Amino acid sequence: MKRIGVLTSGGDSPGMNAAVRAVVRKAIYHEIEVYGIYHGYSGLINGEIKKLEVGSVGDIIHKGGTMLYTARCPEFRTPEGQKKGVENLKKFGIEGLVVIGGDGSYRGAQKLTEHGFPTIGVPGTIDNDIPGTDFTIGFDTALNTVIQAIDKIRDTATSHERTYVVEVMGRDAGDIALWSGLADGAESILIPEAGFDMDQIISRLKRGHQRGKRHSIIIVAEGVGSGVEIGKAIQEKAKMETRVTVLGHVQRGGSPTAFDRVLASRLGARAVELLLEGKEARTVGIQSNKIIDFDIDEALSQKHTIDSEMYKLSQELSI
Repeated sequence: MKRIGVLTSGGDSPGMNAAVRAVVRKAIYHEIEVYGIYHGYSGLINGEIKKLEVGSVGDIIHKGGTMLYTARCPEFRTPEGQKKGVENLKKFGIEGLVVIGGDGSYRGAQKLTEHGFPTIGVPGTIDNDIPGTDFTIGFDTALNTVIQAIDKIRDTATSHERTYVVEVMGRDAGDIALWSGLADGAESILIPEAGFDMDQIISRLKRGHQRGKRHSIIIVAEGVGSGVEIGKAIQEKAKMETRVTVLGHVQRGGSPTAFDRVLASRLGARAVELLLEGKEARTVGIQSNKIIDFDIDEALSQKHTIDSEMYKLSQELSI
């Protein structure tokens, strides 16, 4: 293999740039040309493809977002769109592709492999919802962004003696909510994997109020529902002054943490190695701090789960 491509797709996440850098420099180290595909699968269909050099990825390891940009592409879900993408890859002489993104990006990679084009997936999403890997690129940075925000919210919650509901991202996964809630001592954590009982939440709030507690933090994963609506329900039932903060896309931005930079570098480099080994339809990940790879079909067929022991602990510590 003498020429490979790399693209980022789906929602951006801090550390994507570090992964792109690793792919480019690992490949060039092994005397392989690298072509960047801009705007994800949309750019693949439209031929937005450009050769990358060592200097092309200089000074990006510390930057959030993705230098290759990203976009949604409904057209690539069709066989016609997929064929256009493969034709452009062949037109540029690209023999293998690294796709950095979440499960939607993985489905695109899966389709390319079905069309006979070697593709490797790298998990880049703040949601941490890719089965088979302990962590995805961007999760740690997003988590720390949320924690910093909750720390600030707790200060004003204490000053005004209020209950604050904080809605965090994660799509259908509750990892950001669970980890940030445990790290910040939230009174209740609402995640889609476990459901919730509003009466229990109200009971916990009132029990805390009775023992002299004057403020509370409740974390809501967006997959559960609207934080605004949940905040209204709490205020009406608990008769406590309640405010809602929806953190939104601020969680996707910012300079990646050291953990995400190192993880992205390790995963991006391993993806190149897999292509050199003649592998295809694989995805890379990390388990117990070891870089692993497994079938991309396996990743897409499994259901995301949370750490049930961690969730139980969060409930025990929020009495």
